[in-house]
Amino acid sequence: MRNINKFILLIILFFDLSNEIFSQSIKDSLEYKIGQMLMFGIGNINSIEQSDSLIEELSKKNLGGIILFEKNINPKNSFLELKSLLEKIQSVSNFSMFVAIDEEGGKVNRLKSKYGFHKTRSAKSLGEENNLDSTYYYSKKTSQLLKNLGININYAPNVDLAVNLNNPVIYKAERSFGRDPDLVISHASSFILPHRQDSVITVIKHFPGHGSSSKDTHMEVTDISKTWIIEELFPYKSLIDSGLVDAIMSAHIVNSQLDELMLPGTLSEKIINGILRNFLGYNGVVFSDDMQMQAITKYYGLEQAIEKSINAGIDILLFSNNQLPKNQVMLDTVISIIKEKVKTGTIKADRIYESFNRIKKLKQKIGLII
Repeated sequence: MRNINKFILLIILFFDLSNEIFSQSIKDSLEYKIGQMLMFGIGNINSIEQSDSLIEELSKKNLGGIILFEKNINPKNSFLELKSLLEKIQSVSNFSMFVAIDEEGGKVNRLKSKYGFHKTRSAKSLGEENNLDSTYYYSKKTSQLLKNLGININYAPNVDLAVNLNNPVIYKAERSFGRDPDLVISHASSFILPHRQDSVITVIKHFPGHGSSSKDTHMEVTDISKTWIIEELFPYKSLIDSGLVDAIMSAHIVNSQLDELMLPGTLSEKIINGILRNFLGYNGVVFSDDMQMQAITKYYGLEQAIEKSINAGIDILLFSNNQLPKNQVMLDTVISIIKEKVKTGTIKADRIYESFNRIKKLKQKIGLII
């Protein structure tokens, strides 16, 4: 009997060791590292009952993260439905997923009061009041809600300066704390601190500054060469130096002052590697803005945009897939494109490893398994 028990124990240990080795071999693979560099929208799914196809896909892939939109909020039992869905997604992914949302407050607010969530305030109103305690208070309510739901990334705060008062996507949308860099820095800091207390990553945006634009990069290319001012870099420099930056999101703006090739910021090595990393000294994770905005898709094919963004220094590529079905991008397609470009040398394998290590460090910071 003792020999039989020993034999059974050896079999169990063998399978445990085999599974561990297999799991580690996956994590060491190039495909796994590429998957960690990608974040996708989840379509119209807003409940566990609708999630079978998503769960099946996630169980086979190593997707780094998902992004949520208002369409993913179930109008009935909103909190419990979303929390349950996210718990299921994390369990399937072995608790390794970034779950992101744009919850700036004001007009950029997915978790609306009509679904039973708290009311928020815009950056503009908080900047005009200029009471740091108020900014902290409203940010704390948001960070606690995100933590309780299982959302671990907030694409906020917005640190764009209110340079152009006719700006349709920043100033008129009330997304800027104000024109004064010091004001923006102080309120951004008060926004970030409660999120850190609740282990929710903040992503400041949109580098190198979107506040002087006159057009919306969701719709078309936006050239700020004649309107951009150096002060738009000040919030980034100050927040980086103070150690308050978890991550940064790039902008798709075009600026000949910063890149004479007129590449959108997300695709520009001079802007991301040159200015953000080398000049400002930032070595953390950089997220792209949505790679399906028309400022990118109108002028660059998918393969070119992927290649240029990764070579520019982007670590995580965002595909929201808020498109008609014929225009949506598949995860397998993006992974295949990147693998082929690594194979041909147009993207160096070292760039993938570099991004993966940054992502790994950020995920471990909030207790995710990777």
